[in-house]
Amino acid sequence: MSLPPVFAASALYDNLLQAALRQFFSRATFETEPIPSLSSDGRLAIEPTNDPSVLTIRWFGSRHVLHVPARRPFTEHEVRLAKAIGRVLAARYRAIFDPKQMLERGELFRGAIEDRYVSALLDAGTEPTQPRADLIATAIEVLRVAALSSYENRSISSGVLLLEGDEDPMRPENRPSGIEYKYSQALTGIKSFYRLCDGLRTLFLVNRSGVVLDIMEVERYAKPATLEVPCSILYRSHARATLGNQNIAIVLSPTHEIKIFAEGRQVFTFRNAKWHLLDVEAKYELWASAVGNRPLAERLFQTALDLADFREGALFVVLREAASSLPHLVAPGDQLDAIRPSAAEVPNRMQLMHMLRGRNATDLDPAVLEALARTDGATVMDGSGRLLAVGAILLHSEPPEPHSYLAVEGARTTAAMAAGRYGAVLKVSEDGLITFYDQQERIWDI
Repeated sequence: MSLPPVFAASALYDNLLQAALRQFFSRATFETEPIPSLSSDGRLAIEPTNDPSVLTIRWFGSRHVLHVPARRPFTEHEVRLAKAIGRVLAARYRAIFDPKQMLERGELFRGAIEDRYVSALLDAGTEPTQPRADLIATAIEVLRVAALSSYENRSISSGVLLLEGDEDPMRPENRPSGIEYKYSQALTGIKSFYRLCDGLRTLFLVNRSGVVLDIMEVERYAKPATLEVPCSILYRSHARATLGNQNIAIVLSPTHEIKIFAEGRQVFTFRNAKWHLLDVEAKYELWASAVGNRPLAERLFQTALDLADFREGALFVVLREAASSLPHLVAPGDQLDAIRPSAAEVPNRMQLMHMLRGRNATDLDPAVLEALARTDGATVMDGSGRLLAVGAILLHSEPPEPHSYLAVEGARTTAAMAAGRYGAVLKVSEDGLITFYDQQERIWDI
């Protein structure tokens, strides 16, 4: 016997909710429990709680409870994302039982539903069916199509700055002339579209109505202000263009990631076929707290972001007790303080590093620190930032058990987790992923 349509739809949308929560909140443990009353009107509620490490969502006679470690409670952006997911699903559910809404809100059903969750969070409005949310989702879809294309056998990069209003704040006279066009998938069929902007220095300028006003250099719209949240040097102007306003920059990078900037920071990235809420500010604060030296934490975090965008691997280790832990982690021949002068005519590798003895990571030029970090092995320092080893192959004083998860990881990951016994570790993978380890635990990924 088949279920009535309303109950079948309720089951479907409850499953969609669970799938979304598991995707975007993979760090949380997930529990579902029934509640006495079964509502079928599509209302979704996030129940208030005094525990910031618990998020409770009630829908269709079920209560979904998400738990995260108390050390890293749910952030403001994560709560906003949960509400955005709820708004999208509730709006879709109500629309399928109302033909008028289906006609009026057809855009809500276009494209990937995950794009709708993202656009609902970024939209300042309260409904995921507002034109602004539709425009954000459309821009994402345009770049999705571009990511599948190439131009003259080269990968495409592109991007768009969505203005908060209908006028160009830098050129108020730059208004639609009557032959304007909208930023939409139709543009992807025009070959020259892919050569008009590169997404790094230049972007399409689109107003709130979706009309393309111009192709501009992003630096022109970047505010001359210091960012509160670190950002890769390649995209610092994109973040500053969204600082103190409701502008949104959406970029397809040369490595085929879709990056979204809002509120003066990178908010989302789409890679490996999934959206990721970055929460860079919260993650940076965890890293800075573990390092205990803010200038050092900021320099290493910034370097990691830049290396990740250039797809360069690196490993930074900040030791808590350098005197006692360094011998367990770095062989004497790799320790900078152990370098001795040599009369040999041909210097060895470690002698090349003699100029780094006693140097501090915060005093090095950023480009020099990046170059050192690219060297095979780890860059090890104490809590003050004094360099102890560069390009060191780390020792595993306590080898993993034969069936340990450490044994099946890559060499850089194994070294990072082993080093986590002695300090805060920042690992940059060549696929662009940044991971923070502490106490042999993976704390977060970016």
